Amino acid sequence: MTRRLAEVARKVGVSEATVSRVLNGKPGVSDATRRSVLTALDVLGYERPTQLRGVRARLVGLVVPELQNPIFPALAEVVGGALVQLGFTPVLCTRTAGGLTEAEYVTMLLDQQVSGVVFSGGLSAEEYQQLLGRGVPVVLLNAAVDYAALPPALIRDPVSGSRLGFPQVSTDDSAAVEQAFNHLWALGHRRISLLVGPADHMPSRRKAESFARLCHRTGTDHRGRIGHALFSFEGGQAAAADLLADGATAVICGSDILALGAVRAARRRGLEVPQDVSVIGYDDSPFMNYTDPPLTTLRQPIDAMARAAVTLLVNQIGGGAPTPKELLHEPELVVRGSTAPPAPAEARLARV
Repeated sequence: MTRRLAEVARKVGVSEATVSRVLNGKPGVSDATRRSVLTALDVLGYERPTQLRGVRARLVGLVVPELQNPIFPALAEVVGGALVQLGFTPVLCTRTAGGLTEAEYVTMLLDQQVSGVVFSGGLSAEEYQQLLGRGVPVVLLNAAVDYAALPPALIRDPVSGSRLGFPQVSTDDSAAVEQAFNHLWALGHRRISLLVGPADHMPSRRKAESFARLCHRTGTDHRGRIGHALFSFEGGQAAAADLLADGATAVICGSDILALGAVRAARRRGLEVPQDVSVIGYDDSPFMNYTDPPLTTLRQPIDAMARAAVTLLVNQIGGGAPTPKELLHEPELVVRGSTAPPAPAEARLARV
């Protein structure tokens, strides 16, 4: 007990007597100090006294699938900064090899009595059920839910019949693919391919559906034009190699990392970017203006999306009712040096 008092006191910058008064529910401590002491208990891994366990910590979990893709650190930075300004302590949880799974992180956060969770990336049925069942405020950030894969009991309130779920903030994937496709079509490309993440990844599925509609609209066949890969440089290179072997002159990618893999795949085939193959990324990660060539990409409005997610979460924490609707943010096509009109077929074949 003495050790716990001393550690918490050092963490908060108050006396052990002040910590003791908070733990024993005694008066004479400001609300701000009381919150800081309770937050320190949570951060240090100590259990709250029984009479305080019903009080939620001012901790907010931010669950992201990885940190190798620059988009996730960018989201975490803005979300974390906005939360700190509002007096909350962000707790970053990310999946690593041999570490906790996202479902295990959710369990840990719930055990710590977090005030809410911002979930970025995929959301399984198990995690969805956990979060919905505990009534914790949640916002999904670029983490669309596949409601068709969930049991009906989790989607509708059995009494009112109203839609259950969480607020969502996302980039408009359909609009993004349409911007990229129209840009390439205007340049003269007619063999356009799409390279996205796994088939069960909801944002990738939305991109693929949009691409298929665009192909139908322009009278082209989308079969064999959609590649799926893990979100990695190597995954992009391997999947793009198949698309290029099938004659693609332009590739729209679901992330900047995949796009860089596609550039490498083109060069391994003796093709030049953009003279022989145009490549478009997605995210506008840092340094994409400095790649060779500078990458044409679809910029996600990170700041606006992250702040919208925090606003929706804080409104729930304050007692507002969650509305299971999705706020779609418009991406911006940033044209750089990796796209150009297609080369004549004979010139392209001469370089292969």
